Amino acid sequence: MEKVTFTIIAPIFNELENIPELYPRIRDVLDQTGEPWELILVDDGSTDGSTEAIRKLAKNDVRVKPVIFARNFGHQIAVTAGVDYSRGDAVVIIDADLQDPPEVILDLIEKWREGYDVVYAVRETREGESWFKKTTAALFYRLIHAITNVDIPLDTGDFRLMDRKVVSVMVQMREKHRFMRGMSAWVGFKQTGVNYKRKPRYAGETKYPFKKMLQFAMNAITSFSYFPLQLATLIGFVAAGLSVLAIPVVAILRLITGTTLLGQATTLIIVLFLGGVQLISLGIIGEYIGRIYDEAKDRPLYVVAEAPEEENFTK
Repeated sequence: MEKVTFTIIAPIFNELENIPELYPRIRDVLDQTGEPWELILVDDGSTDGSTEAIRKLAKNDVRVKPVIFARNFGHQIAVTAGVDYSRGDAVVIIDADLQDPPEVILDLIEKWREGYDVVYAVRETREGESWFKKTTAALFYRLIHAITNVDIPLDTGDFRLMDRKVVSVMVQMREKHRFMRGMSAWVGFKQTGVNYKRKPRYAGETKYPFKKMLQFAMNAITSFSYFPLQLATLIGFVAAGLSVLAIPVVAILRLITGTTLLGQATTLIIVLFLGGVQLISLGIIGEYIGRIYDEAKDRPLYVVAEAPEEENFTK
């Protein structure tokens, strides 16, 4: 059987406590395949000593490829950089916090050998996470599945394997506000899932607090759906329809009772309602315009201070 190369991508942001456990577990799993492999560790502006830990690993094992950002650019951009620098026939994305067990990589590879081009890991359970986190995550995945025309699998994260032909398409997609799991679904090809149990974080704190999760959800929705714009239009039609219906009601009341709707309170409520509708609609439009503005600037997605074979590289 012809030899293939596997690439494992792990974005790193202040994961000093996890790196000593992450590397040997990935090494032990990949060595079981009997195939050549590389581990790309993308340092996303860490400040806790993770950068030096990555350099030390690379010095001791040539299969470890450090990509060091000039500053923090965000998790999805770090994943993108790993994909850009990957050379494997199959590329696996995994988080560094070990919530996604590296041992599941063998299951992903097995499905890939069966002929699937994208093999995503489906979370059966999410240990060590709060009820709020689980509930909001479940609602988000179902919302994005319902309002987009791309079949984004439910309860999946970035933990997945992609064939080289999928990666070759994705490196051409350079939008600034990135939702990698949606992009890999949009590409198409033959895809399937592998169920697994997500573990608690091995060490450290989550890098996705509520504010970042909200921004992540906004990027996902605006990248793959026009539903917010359509919703703003619908609200406008509903408000206009209510005003049209109110005209005969007011006229009939005037004819029957000789009274009409009077008072500053009524006027204030109507003005606040219509003003709220307008501001919400402008806010939604503004989100899309802001993304157009970011794309128009055409800045590089990230700046690399150190890379496997290039220095001061921008892309």
